[in-house]
Amino acid sequence: MPPVSAHPGLSGRRDGSPDGSRDRFAVLDDGRTTGAIGDAGPEEVETAPEQADTPASPSQDEARLGAAVRAAMLGETLQLGRYSAFTQATVALSLAAIFWDIAAKTYLAVLAAAVTTLCGAAIVATHRYRGVIGGGASCPSTRGAFRVLHLLAFGRGLAWATMPAVLLPTLDNAYRVVVGAVCAALISHAYVAGPVFSLALLAVVPVVAGIFIGLAGCEGPVGHSVALLLTLYATFVFVSARRLCGHAYQRIRDRVVVQAQSETIELLLKDFAEGTSDWLWEIDTVGRLRPSLEPIAGLLGVDPVALRHRTLQAVLRDFADEAGGATGIDAVLTAIAARSPFRDHTVRLRTRDGRRWLTLNGRPVFDALGTFVGYRGVGSDVTASREAQARIAFLAGHDNLTGLPNRAALQAALQDLCGEASSRAGRGVLLYLDLDGFKAVNDGRGHLIGDRLLGQVAQRLTDLCGSEATAYRLGGDEFAVVAPQAGKAAAEILAKGIVSTLRQSFRIDEAHVEIGVSVGIACVPDDAIDPSSLLSRADLALYSAKSAGKGRWHSFDPSLEERAHRQRQLDTDMREALAADAMELHYQPLVDMRSGRVTGFEALLRWNKPGHGWVSPGEIIPIAEATGFIVEIGGWALRRACTDARRWPDLCVAVNISSIHMRMPSFHEEVAAILQETGLAPERLEIEITESVLLDHGDEVLENLKRLRAQGVRIALDDFGTGYSSLSYLTEFPFDKVKVDRSFVRDLQGRPEKVAVVEAIARMARALSMNVTVEGVETQAQLDVLRAKRCDVAQGFLYSPARPASEVMALIDRIEATSSPVPDQARMRTALAIV
Repeated sequence: MPPVSAHPGLSGRRDGSPDGSRDRFAVLDDGRTTGAIGDAGPEEVETAPEQADTPASPSQDEARLGAAVRAAMLGETLQLGRYSAFTQATVALSLAAIFWDIAAKTYLAVLAAAVTTLCGAAIVATHRYRGVIGGGASCPSTRGAFRVLHLLAFGRGLAWATMPAVLLPTLDNAYRVVVGAVCAALISHAYVAGPVFSLALLAVVPVVAGIFIGLAGCEGPVGHSVALLLTLYATFVFVSARRLCGHAYQRIRDRVVVQAQSETIELLLKDFAEGTSDWLWEIDTVGRLRPSLEPIAGLLGVDPVALRHRTLQAVLRDFADEAGGATGIDAVLTAIAARSPFRDHTVRLRTRDGRRWLTLNGRPVFDALGTFVGYRGVGSDVTASREAQARIAFLAGHDNLTGLPNRAALQAALQDLCGEASSRAGRGVLLYLDLDGFKAVNDGRGHLIGDRLLGQVAQRLTDLCGSEATAYRLGGDEFAVVAPQAGKAAAEILAKGIVSTLRQSFRIDEAHVEIGVSVGIACVPDDAIDPSSLLSRADLALYSAKSAGKGRWHSFDPSLEERAHRQRQLDTDMREALAADAMELHYQPLVDMRSGRVTGFEALLRWNKPGHGWVSPGEIIPIAEATGFIVEIGGWALRRACTDARRWPDLCVAVNISSIHMRMPSFHEEVAAILQETGLAPERLEIEITESVLLDHGDEVLENLKRLRAQGVRIALDDFGTGYSSLSYLTEFPFDKVKVDRSFVRDLQGRPEKVAVVEAIARMARALSMNVTVEGVETQAQLDVLRAKRCDVAQGFLYSPARPASEVMALIDRIEATSSPVPDQARMRTALAIV
């Protein structure tokens, strides 16, 4: 049989069983097999040529193995096929000659011609496909060969099937014996059809069917008896043939696997010899190194001549690294002295290129008489992997940017600190640090400058801590310092030094960068005795320090935790209250200063908590903003305010929207949906935003403002004049109104500078076609001054505090009935004189 190419990456039996019992498979109708190869035929497990250079997956290996086995089966089938075809052609011609004068000559001629032609075609196909298979089996060629062989086998089977069907009923018993003998031989052909059982079935089953047809035309009971015996014989032949095909398949598969494994071993040995960094070593009975010495000499950085006649034991001792190689070397030498095998013994040596780690494997060698003749083994340079492992171990506990210990290391340090405090009445402190102003530097000057700034911060902290404390980087601009055995007083001194040190300017290239730091302090065991509580309380102290103005430190005290607990409880309670519709909106009137008429109302959140009383919005709004719940509150307030305003007589309603809500890209769509749902005209809704929305604003804020204006919604800038006011906001964003903060009104009398600011704002607003609303108007004198400075709308207790929606109509009537639209000249002069 021509050789069949096998892929070197093929695997053997998957279950590793010696007898391959789990890999005995039935051969299907086209050479397909079940089991390790799978149920797919040649056409279904084709391996693309372009994948030949890529690493094979287990399924690809199985597919290649299946293709190689099918090619080998095809080769063996072709080898047997030509003998079978020649024999059948000879029998067909002989049968025609025997029955020429007894049976119909036309039938005999057609039978002989058909069988001879099909056998000739089979011989031609055998020569053709043997050439293809010999060049290396491919799935398309294998599929084509199997199809042709199956067609030819079925054709011969059909041709031979006519012989018993036609001749048995027409011949006497003597000639029936000849026909029966030929039929028995044809049935026995299943044994020699080759390893593909489907070919045997296609060639023999039609003959059996023809015999039954012929016997049916014979007289009984002989025909029935022969049919019974034929059934038994055919069944036996088919079962036996199937088993033989299965054994043939297993034999062929084992041969292909062995060939593939041999090629794999050869390739591996070649690769090891040519491309591996490992090296083989050998010593004689006294430990002298044998050739070749070049690999180990190159590793040690010496001339191979210098290693001649040297023992392995002496070389290891001479080059041993005192810092950590003695233990490994001793283990190797002990194993050699005891003539016992050893594996994965790592030694550390001093070489020309520095310290290197070697892993040695070895086993004693004995001759045929059992005499010890030396050692053989493999050495591996594992320096790179050792250094990588050390680097990984370092990074697991250290920050890659600053080199400081990281959060994981801090957790371990806090565990030790709290463990010592609980077991030996020790003490210690944790300082939680957050840089002030780092985000502005990182965003404004770039991340590269930000990273270098963090490196300098880490260096200053390390220098400041010395040997008494350890600095950690937790991520971002958060750091921590752990000072074992320090008390609260020492911690405050350290915190003061940190604040002072980090306040000093940093020089990065030609730039001077200034930041600050806030510090929270928690002590062991006074504040906590477990790591999570200690970290949490230091965080609370840090939050308190930042709330107090940043650039300072604060120690933990129980009131901070009580406040945090209250905030968490308020967060839970207000979520439940909003879900239960227990929150309210009250409305404070906006009054035109000149006409004295109410122009609208500002919606203000109110919550009467059961068992507690009214909760200040100043307390719950920051909590809601910190948790993001402010978005749900804002949506609810918008819907409720629009619903209430729908019942008012053509008045606007103003709703405050948080910066978080305004930055949501879909905010303008939410407003449009609420207006459509409630039926309020867009021009009657006024959205109030603070300047915090405009700080570091993204495109989504400007887009929301433009979309709202396009809908007809009015936009007001609240608390103008405080915080980070910038005149550029008034030209960049489409505001309809600016609201002057109440802080300018509170001390209006006697403070000319504040009056000047209010007047400047009013003039600027008029120039930009904006209205001016002044908050916090509480006295008539304040109102008179604001009127004189040509402000537009007043809001404050002079008219009314915020009231429930049910009182709005009565409130409008009272204000418009009692307000004086035009003040008398004497009072105006008095107001201006006071200013």
